[in-house]
Amino acid sequence: MKHLLIAAAVAAGLSLGAGAARAQSGVLNKAVGGYSFDEAAKESPATKNFHSHKGKLTFAIVTHTAGNGFFDPTYVGAKVAANMIGANLVMLGSEAAVDDIPREIAILNQIINDPTIDGVIMTTPQSGAYDDIVKKLEAKGIPIATTNSFDPNLYDRSSISHTGQDASAAAIGGEALAKCLLDKGVKGGTIIFPNTTTLGNEEVNRRITAGFQATVKTLNAAGRLKDFKVDAGPQNIGIDVDKDAIVNSVVTLIESRRDVVGAMAANGFVTPALGDAITQLHKQGQICAFGFDLGPKQQEQIKSGALTGSLGQQPFLQGFWPVMQLYLQIDRGISAANLDTRAQLVTKANVANVGKRFEN
Repeated sequence: MKHLLIAAAVAAGLSLGAGAARAQSGVLNKAVGGYSFDEAAKESPATKNFHSHKGKLTFAIVTHTAGNGFFDPTYVGAKVAANMIGANLVMLGSEAAVDDIPREIAILNQIINDPTIDGVIMTTPQSGAYDDIVKKLEAKGIPIATTNSFDPNLYDRSSISHTGQDASAAAIGGEALAKCLLDKGVKGGTIIFPNTTTLGNEEVNRRITAGFQATVKTLNAAGRLKDFKVDAGPQNIGIDVDKDAIVNSVVTLIESRRDVVGAMAANGFVTPALGDAITQLHKQGQICAFGFDLGPKQQEQIKSGALTGSLGQQPFLQGFWPVMQLYLQIDRGISAANLDTRAQLVTKANVANVGKRFEN
């Protein structure tokens, strides 16, 4: 009897399994609208001949600083996407290691007159500086996607997609800075936010403000704000440091304050300088130092203790998605589909996981 019951149970189980398999076997061959999915998934015959009429799309990507390595994964991501859709990619950018907005604008003005370009990806770090470029490109029927730095006042902003990290994500670094001080039992001192404010990069300035506010909020919640002087400059967009002597300028800033216990930078230029300054002063592990971006230099500094941590913004996506967005706009009429690449806090505990497959 026992064997019969077991056999019956097994048979019932098999029956239920077969029923479940039959329930999952339904295949959708057509959309509710009556068309086939295979047909709908095909590229439009007109897409490859858009604008330049060359039988192959060509996109240009232009950044404001291609000389410090931050945008390397961005160009890689753009290349991956271009290869996927069979497009040409022209990779351009200011050759400088620091923000060179006039050079980027000069390159963009050249692109406007290039008849082979079908779409443009550009960074927009200086508010109001790109409006004429947008107007001229749109007049020629060339779609635009912005990436990395966000200009909320850009001409026709609501019709142009943006891929990048919202500046408010810097709050993650500001909070981590305050918690580092609290966890280490630091009794007091000065916290500084160095920045190249004269370069006019509004995205970076907003990051400083967000980081500053988060540090203040976290210390205040712990009842410890009174013990620290938190200095982000007179407008809370950073204490200006010399872009032409960046490391020495940060060293001088730290030495002049005498009691610096914490610091945070907000881009891929000032952050390595902060780490170098701390190294020169032999204060690795003594200052809670946080920054932005995860280039090779920042990763080395995290490992050495010159930086406590840094925020990644997944720049691979900042190249990959804009290419796909331009393609979708041309082939499908999809526009202004923004992507927030978020913030990834990297410290010594997880820095070994960064940089795989050219992404940081």
